[in-house]
Amino acid sequence: MGNLSRRSVLRSSLAVAAAGTLGRPYVANAAATTAEVWWAQGFAQEEDVSIKKIVADYEKASGNTIDLQIVPFAPQRQKIVAAIQTGVVPDLFPNNPGEIIALFAWDDKLVDVTDIVETQKEEYTETALLSGYCYNSVTKKRSFYGVPWNQNVFTHHIWRSLVEKAGYNIEDVPNTWDAYYDFFKGVQKKLREKGVRNVYGLGFQTTTNGVDPHFVFNNFLIAYGGQDIVTKDGKLHLDDPKVKEAVIKAMTYPTTAYKEGFVPPSAINWNDADDNNAFHAKQIVMDLDGTLSTEVAIFNKKEDYNDIVTMGLPLSNDGKPVPSSAGVGCGLIPKGAKNVAVAKDFLKYFIQPTVSNEWLKTGLGRSTPCMASIVKEDPWWFADPHRAAYTKQVLLDPTLPQFWVFNPAYAQVQTEHVWATGWMDVIQGGMTPQAAAEKAFKRAEEIFAKYPIASS
Repeated sequence: MGNLSRRSVLRSSLAVAAAGTLGRPYVANAAATTAEVWWAQGFAQEEDVSIKKIVADYEKASGNTIDLQIVPFAPQRQKIVAAIQTGVVPDLFPNNPGEIIALFAWDDKLVDVTDIVETQKEEYTETALLSGYCYNSVTKKRSFYGVPWNQNVFTHHIWRSLVEKAGYNIEDVPNTWDAYYDFFKGVQKKLREKGVRNVYGLGFQTTTNGVDPHFVFNNFLIAYGGQDIVTKDGKLHLDDPKVKEAVIKAMTYPTTAYKEGFVPPSAINWNDADDNNAFHAKQIVMDLDGTLSTEVAIFNKKEDYNDIVTMGLPLSNDGKPVPSSAGVGCGLIPKGAKNVAVAKDFLKYFIQPTVSNEWLKTGLGRSTPCMASIVKEDPWWFADPHRAAYTKQVLLDPTLPQFWVFNPAYAQVQTEHVWATGWMDVIQGGMTPQAAAEKAFKRAEEIFAKYPIASS
C-alpha cells in the first residue's frame, strides 16, 4: 500500500512539474539557521544555475539559509580531504571523488544518514542504495553514510562526421567489446590514409590523474569477466583464475592501443577534463567518458552537438550484456558539522523526485536521476537522442556499483591508482601486462589486508 501511494504521488508531482509548477515539498519546522554547503562546479553553466535555484527555493520554503560554495571539480577534491584531516568541515559536501564515502565511513568520519535515505528508499535504484551503504570499522557494521542524488556511467561519445570521413557509417560499428574498439583503430588508419593527421581513434584515459582511469579500467575488467573481483562480503578474489585473466586483459588492451599510436600521446598526463577538450577539438574520434558532460558543454553549438553520437557499452566478446560500472553522486555530512539538522533537512528536500528532476533537467540532463521511476514518468529524458541513449544505459540497462562499496580497500586501490600505475609500468616501464598485473595484485592484497570486515 505504501509503495503504491509513493509512486502515485510521484506521478502526480511529476505531472505538475511538467506543467511548470513545482508543488511545495516537505520542509521540517527547524529554527532558521545557516548550513555551509560545498558544491562541485558544473561542466555547463546551466548546472550552476540549477543548484542556485534549488537552494533559493529551499531557503524560501524553509526559512533556513544555505551558504553555497561552488568550487571546480578537481580543486574541490583536495579541499574536502584537507577539511577532514583538519576537522574544519562544512555541513555538507559531495563524494568527490566517489570513493571517499567508503574511506570516511570506515574511519567513522561521517554522520549516519539512514533517516534521510529512508524518505525515498523505495524509489532508489539498487545500485544507488548500495553506493551509499558503507562499512564503519568502529561500529563494525554497515549503514547509510551517503544520500544518493544522481547516477552516472561511462558512455561513448563519437564524432559521426569523422567516422563518415573515413568511409564508414555509425551503423558499421560492431557490437562486441574488442571488435568495437578495433573499429575505431580502423577509422584512424583510414583518416591517416586520407591525409588527416593528429586525429586518434581512441580516447582512453591511460593516466594516473583524476577519477576517469578508474572507470575505464573497471569497465574493461567487467567486460572481460572480472566483476567478482570484490564480492558483497568484502573479500578480494585475485586468486580466481577468471578475475586474474580479466585484470591482465584490462591491462593489455588500453596499453597496447596507446603503444600502437591509437591513443593521443598526451593521454598519460590527462586530468578529468582533458579528454573532453581533446574530443571537442576533434583530436579523437571516440571518447569513453562519464556523464553527458561532453555533449552539454557544446549544447548551444548545434551543428557540433548534433554531430556527436552517444552510444552505450557493447556486448562482451562472447556476446553477453556488460553491466556499466556506475558512479553515484551522494551528499555527505561530516562529523564535526555545526548544523547537522539543517544539512539533513536540505537533503530531504533535495532528493524529493520533483526537486531532483527539476535540478537535473535545468542542468541539461548531464547526469541522470538515481530513481528509475522519474525517467519512466517524464518523457523529457528520452526526447533528445543523447539523453535517450544515456538514460537507457544508466537506468534501464544493468549496472554495478563501484567495488569500494563492498570494501573501502578498493577505494585506496583507486586513490593510489594501483591499476593505472600498472598501465604506466607497461607503457613507460616496458613491463609485460602480466608482470604489471602481478605487481598490482601484490599491492592490492597488501591494501586489503588493512581493511578486515567482520562477517555478518
